[in-house]
Amino acid sequence: MRSRNYRLYFYGQLVSTSGTWMQTVALGWLVLRITNSGFAVGVVTALQFLPMLLLGTYGGVIADRLEKRRTLIATQAGMAFSSAALAAITLAGADPLWAIYLLTFLLGTFSAVDMPVRQAFVSEMVGQDDLPNAVALNSAMFSTSRVIGPAIGAILIKLVDVGPVFAVNAVSFAAVIAGLMMMQSNELYRTAPVARAKGQAREGLRYVWETPELRSTILVMAVVGTLAFNFTVVLPVLAKFTFGGDAGTYGTLSALMGVGSMVGALGVASRLRPTAKLLVGSCMAFGVVMLASAVAPTLLSEDVLIVLLGLTSITFMATANTTCQLTSVPEMRGRVMALYGLVFLGSTPIGGPIVGWISQSFGPRYGLAVGGVATVAAAGAMGSVLLRRHFGTRQGQMVVALDPSAEPAAA
Repeated sequence: MRSRNYRLYFYGQLVSTSGTWMQTVALGWLVLRITNSGFAVGVVTALQFLPMLLLGTYGGVIADRLEKRRTLIATQAGMAFSSAALAAITLAGADPLWAIYLLTFLLGTFSAVDMPVRQAFVSEMVGQDDLPNAVALNSAMFSTSRVIGPAIGAILIKLVDVGPVFAVNAVSFAAVIAGLMMMQSNELYRTAPVARAKGQAREGLRYVWETPELRSTILVMAVVGTLAFNFTVVLPVLAKFTFGGDAGTYGTLSALMGVGSMVGALGVASRLRPTAKLLVGSCMAFGVVMLASAVAPTLLSEDVLIVLLGLTSITFMATANTTCQLTSVPEMRGRVMALYGLVFLGSTPIGGPIVGWISQSFGPRYGLAVGGVATVAAAGAMGSVLLRRHFGTRQGQMVVALDPSAEPAAA
């Protein structure tokens, strides 16, 4: 926080992300009110992240090629326009489902470029030494907004309906744009843009696959992102059909998850470097708590478990994010983070409708249970790989110890 540029970015994003969470609550509730269908909520969530699946790798190429600060100003303005249009049709009383779907897809298109650029821009604001702390603070900011946004959104929905919520979110993007424009260019740790060339998206994929730490982290995130990180699909259905609540119940669940996420993110921020043990342990804990949430008998017990769910999920997510950022070289970081965003957010168009259909057909508890089983299985697979590597390393050390003639290079 001693960096002026990072402070401008941090507070601007806090305002804007709070607005985005307000809109997420309002959008899910609006679609559920129109259709009374958990599957429809899954579809609108999928449309928001489908562009990441289709364009995510090219967003990473843009992040490595173009000047990041100017690119972010353009993408933030595009997202503001999409939210303003959504507010306009809703306030006019029209809110046709096809228009909601279309504008949600447009918002996701701008986000598909914004996400990898924003992730890669963090290192340019603070430098390599402070990067782990900055990534964790970003997670804390994201979690704080997850508390503020749903709470304010639920209140506004009750008082004035969903239209004004979309309008407030459109205005909130001005905080980020203003912060970006006020930054000191000479204080940025800029890397030289990558020259335009053919096959740069494939080059990024090859680089990730050939780097074991990146490959294992992103594969696990693909499984967890597809089946577990679908809270915007499950929580509104859980609030309405399982516990007989309203928008306030949904907002409370989202806010409580944000409280847990904030605690988890601050815990990660206190660590200097991510570790494989923390990555596997947080993933396993996330899955176990998700399974417990699926069988919570009362709303009060669900509230408690949702806090723990937020804590474990953000710990896993922040550790995976930092691992990808620190392991990748600067000229590849945009493409690496685009692939991370693709498996984390771009998997939602696949997982969102599936989890939405499961929640609609069998109940929201089953939607949570599927995510919990998938996360536990992914953590177990990743943990077994790490154990095999550790055992192989120990064996190699024993051979060297027993053979005095072994050369250091062979070791």
